[in-house]
Amino acid sequence: MNPFQSVYELIGEDQIRQLTHLFYIEVKKNDELRRLYPEENLEPAEERLFLFLLQVFGGPQTYSEQRGHPRLRMRHLKWKIDGSMRNHWLNAMMTAMDQLNLDPNIKELMLGYFIKVANHMINHE
Repeated sequence: MNPFQSVYELIGEDQIRQLTHLFYIEVKKNDELRRLYPEENLEPAEERLFLFLLQVFGGPQTYSEQRGHPRLRMRHLKWKIDGSMRNHWLNAMMTAMDQLNLDPNIKELMLGYFIKVANHMINHE
């Protein structure tokens, strides 16, 4: 793995889209996560996460162009996110990542980011 390549360059847009789709399949299976989404159709949420992950991992800046600065914590303050919810989210993302059969180094890099962000999102004990 070239340390100067982004995750986006290494796995490409299609893999990031697939990761996002697999994650939302897991969300639909998990009652705790699913209740965070009052809307029946999760496609808009899936598209937002896809655009965000593209940007975070070195791809196009479409998310910020369409929605402004991510401000993740602020955008998620309306939901009670505790350690248990963080674990549900991380488990869903790890399950999605496992299904992609990613290179272990890339997976470790992505998981490190997801853990850091998930910990930062906790807003309730």
